[in-house]
Amino acid sequence: MNAIFKALNDVTRREILELLKVKDLSAGEIADHFNISKPSISHHLDILKRADLIIFEKNGQFIIYSLNATVMEDVLQWILTFKK
Repeated sequence: MNAIFKALNDVTRREILELLKVKDLSAGEIADHFNISKPSISHHLDILKRADLIIFEKNGQFIIYSLNATVMEDVLQWILTFKK
């Protein structure tokens, strides 16, 4: 759970998740939405992968990233346990 919160603690990573909420994208397509280097995008994607917030599939020479909704649902359910 710590890796998830660490991943969500960065605005760029939250914006990447917002993009993936709409549709699956390659790293290049994700990078096109930001004014930062591609290596920086790769770093953010690695953190999101380690937290299991995104999943990926190799499609030819591209890797397509998707939101892992299951993990997001688990986090939401855990947070809701604090609701009285």
